[in-house]
Amino acid sequence: MWPGARRRGVLAAVALAGCGALLAAGCSPPAGGGGARPDGSPPGAAAGGSGSPGPSGTPSGPPAASAPPARGAVTVTGEVAKGLESPWGVVPLPGGDLLVASRDKGTISRIAVGSGAVTQIGRVPGVAPGGEGGLMGLALSPAFASDRLVYAYFTTESDNRIARLRYDEQRPPGQQLGAPDTVFRGIPKGLVHNGGRIAFGPDRMLYAGTGETGETGLAQDKASLGGKILRMTPDGEPVHGNPEPDSVVYSYGHRNVQGLAWDKDKRLWAAEFGQNTWDELNLIEPGANYGWPEAEGKAGRPGFRDPVAVWKTDEASPSGIAWAQGSVWMAGLKGKRLWRIPLSGTGPVAEPEAFLEGKYGRLRSVVALGGDRVLLVTSETDGRGSPEAGDDRILTLTVR
Repeated sequence: MWPGARRRGVLAAVALAGCGALLAAGCSPPAGGGGARPDGSPPGAAAGGSGSPGPSGTPSGPPAASAPPARGAVTVTGEVAKGLESPWGVVPLPGGDLLVASRDKGTISRIAVGSGAVTQIGRVPGVAPGGEGGLMGLALSPAFASDRLVYAYFTTESDNRIARLRYDEQRPPGQQLGAPDTVFRGIPKGLVHNGGRIAFGPDRMLYAGTGETGETGLAQDKASLGGKILRMTPDGEPVHGNPEPDSVVYSYGHRNVQGLAWDKDKRLWAAEFGQNTWDELNLIEPGANYGWPEAEGKAGRPGFRDPVAVWKTDEASPSGIAWAQGSVWMAGLKGKRLWRIPLSGTGPVAEPEAFLEGKYGRLRSVVALGGDRVLLVTSETDGRGSPEAGDDRILTLTVR
């Protein structure tokens, strides 16, 4: 646990920095930008192959000309908002404001970038918070400019599910969300390991990371939705070209996936919690088996895909990830730090590098805003942190 005086000093400096850079930036880059391949596989997916990426911290081959430097840098440039309760998913709106989900309150709020004003736009009906469950990931429809649909992943009394809600800014605050239209249901729920991250990929399909709810056998059971990465249409239907017909299962053998991001070549990366030994960053390929519970970390076992990078669980416990400036940036909960994993193609060019260790407590989500600008969401009010005055907060970073 870090000294409170240290954190307060850091936060005072952040407040003085302001967040004008984010206000000037506008909205985040679009999720789309390319269709599926002719064979139905998503852009960036490798066509077959059985090898594993190189080991963590060692180059997988000569660095490409565009490879990031071995050493990076992080500068905290501002504080977008503070005083948030159990923030989890966050998405930028066109124009630069943010939507943020409160896991435990089951509400979605809008944050005015510049003033930091937080306005609740509505509550998601049916959310049943408890343990690690509640209202988690958010995503905007690829056609948000015209359909105004916000997608949410949340826990109910019976399952985890994904619904979409229409956002009407003309209605009074607190009443701006329409009735939920459930597009996908039946994901197993538990007190732990509910997954929860959703994102639209470059192929404009919806991806979801799920957990095995503590029932480890679900991860290897292809008939279960637990311990998987799912790929579906915006209406919740299986995508043509998924590994198995009429199935949304995209990859399996996962323990608890809470981080999803695509690199500039449209490859999908995912972070997941280990048990007692290794947390993982994985390069995701359709149909691949990532080993849990038969393998954890770099097991080197036939039939299982090894991770690209691993960490001891007290150094990471990863949640959200984002790709920026040639690196994956990974938020650590128990680790209370931001990890940088510089990549050249499918392998690291140097050891993962830690930043902000202990300065802001538990870290939940990372959002790329384009170029060298990144959002970072803290998670001190989730029941496992040590909140101080002003927690939780959203920070703006410049990264290299």
